[in-house]
This record gives sequence, structure tokens and C-alpha cells, in this order.
Amino acid sequence: MLTREIIQRVREIQVRTGRQVADVLAGEYVSVFKGHGVEFDEVRPYVPGDDVRGIDWNVTARMGEPYVKRYVEERQLTLMLMADVSASQDFGSGGRSKREAAAEFCALLAFSAIRNDDKVGLTLFHSDIEQYIPPRKGQKHALRVVREVLGHGLVAAPGEADPERSLGPGLRRWTAGAASLQWLPRLLRRPGARLRRAREGTDISHALEFLMSVRSRKSVCFVVSDFLDEGYEKALVAANRKHDVVAVLISDPRELAMPGIGLVELRDAESGRIRVVDTASSAFRRDFARLADERVTGLERRFRGAGIDFIHIDASGSVVDPLVRFFRMRERRMRR
Repeated sequence: MLTREIIQRVREIQVRTGRQVADVLAGEYVSVFKGHGVEFDEVRPYVPGDDVRGIDWNVTARMGEPYVKRYVEERQLTLMLMADVSASQDFGSGGRSKREAAAEFCALLAFSAIRNDDKVGLTLFHSDIEQYIPPRKGQKHALRVVREVLGHGLVAAPGEADPERSLGPGLRRWTAGAASLQWLPRLLRRPGARLRRAREGTDISHALEFLMSVRSRKSVCFVVSDFLDEGYEKALVAANRKHDVVAVLISDPRELAMPGIGLVELRDAESGRIRVVDTASSAFRRDFARLADERVTGLERRFRGAGIDFIHIDASGSVVDPLVRFFRMRERRMRR
């Protein structure tokens, strides 16, 4: 995807999600994440979307218009977006890839946060940490978050490889210039050395450990991934003890059901393994769908059993509807 196309896509997402935030998500976000703070700060006039449970009835009666209580914690909410940018996220069988669906989901949350004067941070990860953007406020910052999710790992034009992106995990994330790569030739000369392509794998545990190291204060953290990884549950539970972690699964319809189109060569985008399957076989399609369904339900069961909320996003469908359902579920739970 060209840089110009990325900019155009970001603008499209900004326009669409901006309307959705204003029309659908404004009150939902406030009611779920703007709960009761730990320290009273002031009262302010009520605005649409405020939680009615926060109305100060004494001040309202005295002033003749509704006022709500404001807490210090409400002004300090930090939203952390942990976006998987490994190679498997580029897959898309319909109008958009899993990466584009993830970018739109992140945009909805980012614009909801800045509308409520909250901070938004971003971590892009694969087998290592690709990029970390510290939490900040403002629309310009939110647009950068969306642009980075969309643009990472994509070359400038067909046939023009980006050498900086192909260096491997960890080489690019902290580089400020050519001087910081001066040790690279020594690594290349080592007998048998192989530079692993940066987006070859997914390491969710490492991403969560990184989050714990850079965020000392509690944050609301959305881990947006296809979760094609193993052994990360312990790190997810540990992160959830300190932060409010939400697991967001992004999947494509072709990962859940295979059409009957005969012999198909399947290639794993991260490992490079190739397998030829006969999709004309009804038994194969049935087993494929069953295993895919078991994977999704198994993820949800394990996450919820660990006290971690779960959202499933279909890359070919609406991103707003699952997020609204999540907000309303959280609100019902808060009222119990």
C-alpha cells in the first residue's frame, strides 16, 4: 500500500469513526470507563453522555440545572492500544484486511478517548516490540495512532523492499539514525547468522511484559490480535492484575470457514510453511469449521475464566457493533 493510499485510508477511517463516536459511542464510553473516581475534584454542568448516577442533586437544585461530580481519576484515564502487526494480520479475503479492521477499531477507541480528554498510547508488536508511542491527548495524536497501525510493515511500492523494516526484531524500534546500526555488519558476518524478518512471528507475552515495564499507573489496555501464539495466558493474567485488560480477537471469515473450490495451496504468513488441501472435500471443510469454532470459543472461555473481557471482531463486518455490545455488557456488570 502506498503512503498516499495510507493517508487516504486514515482520512476515511477518521470521517467514518468520527461520526460513529459522536452518534453511537459517546455515552457508552463515558458510562463504562468514566466510573467513580477515588478523589472528588469539582462539579461541572451536565453534558449529554454523562452518567446520571454522577449528578449532584444538591448543586442541581441550587443552580436550577443539572451538575455532575467530577473525580480526579476521571481526568487521568489512559487508554493503551496493543496492536499486533505480525504478517498474519495482513490477511483479508474481503474488502479489508485484519490489520485495517484493527486500525478502525483502534480509531474508534482513540477518538472516543480524546473526545473525553483522555490519553491514548500505542504499542505495535510482532515477535518483538516494533514501536511504542507514549500516551498523549489530542486529535493529531489519535490520527498518528491510526496511521501507525495501518502503515507498519508495508513497503513503499511493489518490488521496493524497505531495508529498515527487514532488519529483524528489536533492530528498528529504538534507532535514531544510521550510527545506531553500526554493529549490524558484525552480525551479518557471523557464520550461520540469519536475520529473522521482523514480522515473522507473534509474541504476546513479550508485548505484555513491555507494557508492564513502561506503564506504572493503571491503564485500560486493549490487546488487538489474531492470537496466533501460545503460552501467553500467564502474562495476560499478570497484566490484568495491574491494568484493565481487554482481549480483542480479529478474524477473517476465511479463517472460520473454507469454500469448496478444489485444491488450494495454503501458506502460513509467519512461518512460511505450505500445505496443499482439498477444499472440495466436505469432510475437510466440516473439520476446518469445527476446529476454527473451537479455537474462538476456547479463547473466549479461557479469557473470561481468567477475568479478562473478550471482544470478537469480524474483519469483514461492523467494528462498531461488537464494541457497543462490549460497552453495554460492562455497564450491566457495573450496576450489579
